[in-house]
Amino acid sequence: MFTGIVEQTGRIEAARPKGGNLELFITPKHPWPDLALGESIAISGVCLTVVAFDTRGFTVQLSQETQSKTAPRWQEGALVNLERALPASGRLGGHLVTGHVDGVGRVVALEPQDGRYVVWMEAPTPLARYLVPKGSVAADGVSLTVVDVGGPTGSRPELPATHFSLWLIPHTLSVTTLGSWQPGTLVNLEADIVAKYVERLLSLQPGQEQPRPAL
Repeated sequence: MFTGIVEQTGRIEAARPKGGNLELFITPKHPWPDLALGESIAISGVCLTVVAFDTRGFTVQLSQETQSKTAPRWQEGALVNLERALPASGRLGGHLVTGHVDGVGRVVALEPQDGRYVVWMEAPTPLARYLVPKGSVAADGVSLTVVDVGGPTGSRPELPATHFSLWLIPHTLSVTTLGSWQPGTLVNLEADIVAKYVERLLSLQPGQEQPRPAL
């Protein structure tokens, strides 16, 4: 489990196929001296397992499924956001983030304003129902507050239901990779897990008849 509070950025130094997977060697900006084999690290919002490490960085492997469901940024030289798993005694500074990407969104527009950077994004249609004004979303692993949402039940009903906005402050831009976003940039999105649990609970209320699987 993660919080969406990025600890630092890292660079993909090497990317190569291995055993049907994609193996990455990542060097954090400030190397971690206490990494452990098998621990989880959120890499631009994707929970991955450390399979090897040294004093410079660590190695992870992406399955074909992970590659197909995440933004295509897994190339040598790419910068990524890094967050280690939340310890039981840690502070939940952002929101509950699993590192399981729900879909890939797209930056539609950027609007620099006084003290902030307003970003308009388009979410995949299945994910849009989980986005609400002042709710939470993880974008490339960064916990952010949704400001406006399009659609008939959103704060901007004249816009498509898949559109939503984020306000980024200078600190966020300086300590994450979000400062490199441009119109058209593809972004890993994870909706608030609480919304997904509520939806599932409501869909399986006691006494509600469920369709039977075909034999």
